[in-house]
Amino acid sequence: MVGDAVGSLLRQVYPGPFRVVLVDDASDDGTAQAARDAAVREGREDRLAVLAAPPLEPGWTGKLWAVHAGLAEARRLMPGATYVLLTDADIRHGADHLAALVARAEAGPCDLVSVMARLRCATWAERLLIPAYVFFFAMLYPFAWVRDPARPIAAAAGGCMLVRASALARIGGIAAIRGALIDDCALAARIKPGGAIWLALADRCDSLRGYPGWTDVWNLIARSAYTQLGLSPVLLALTVAGMAIVYLAPPVLALHGDGVAMLFGLAAWAAMARAYVPLLRQYGRSPLWSPLLPLVALFYVGATLASAWRHARGRGGAWKGRIQAPGRP
Repeated sequence: MVGDAVGSLLRQVYPGPFRVVLVDDASDDGTAQAARDAAVREGREDRLAVLAAPPLEPGWTGKLWAVHAGLAEARRLMPGATYVLLTDADIRHGADHLAALVARAEAGPCDLVSVMARLRCATWAERLLIPAYVFFFAMLYPFAWVRDPARPIAAAAGGCMLVRASALARIGGIAAIRGALIDDCALAARIKPGGAIWLALADRCDSLRGYPGWTDVWNLIARSAYTQLGLSPVLLALTVAGMAIVYLAPPVLALHGDGVAMLFGLAAWAAMARAYVPLLRQYGRSPLWSPLLPLVALFYVGATLASAWRHARGRGGAWKGRIQAPGRP
């Protein structure tokens, strides 16, 4: 995936100067060479810098330590740069995406512009479960509220975040969130009090990473769901109760209730299905999938409970061989 991602960055049609910095965080799968090969294919070896991440320091998550190192290299290469684009090695950008992000930031003006990359939706598990991932995220962080400077809620999508360099300096750099497991939302929360932020669904970038099986999607949710709830048993209980009332009770009442209860169940089920249709269309799915949202919600509840169980066992935040639960090195 990394060659495709790097190639898409090197092909950006952008009126100003830019460089691409890739941080090779102790990989053993040819990541650095794949990136260099992509630069050769594009004829832009001069635009790519490959940096080996230094050994992980205590108190940092692996990703943020790599980002910290990459930002230092970016400042060295382009000390006067106005913006930095933080993007993952599995994100493919359209040729005009960088220009569109900068245009949005300039028009705001915004200190942070983030878009949620279009996730892969190919297998049966992905078709059923992945649109709901975006749906539930947008319920936790309504995009219009995120963009509203009068509201305290802040969020971003870590796969694609354009950040004003002065805003990063204002918050003390990426070190301000060094231990965050959900680093994108943590960064947005630090930036928003001093500058506008903007979040939307992407129309110019796609995630190349797939979650082809049920277990893959389960682990995607379980890795960070309990962290999203602040590691709070109370919030976990309220969330499970809320999901049960909103998503599970309506079909139960519709299928097994009588009279008014059945009618209310049908009405609530129809309302949630209608609310889900725009996300299904965004992912090219038929609206006929929308009545299955209660079943999908049950899956997400189970994965959220599994996330809490992993944290209780000291296995929280597992990602690429690193256990990053709070309190662990």
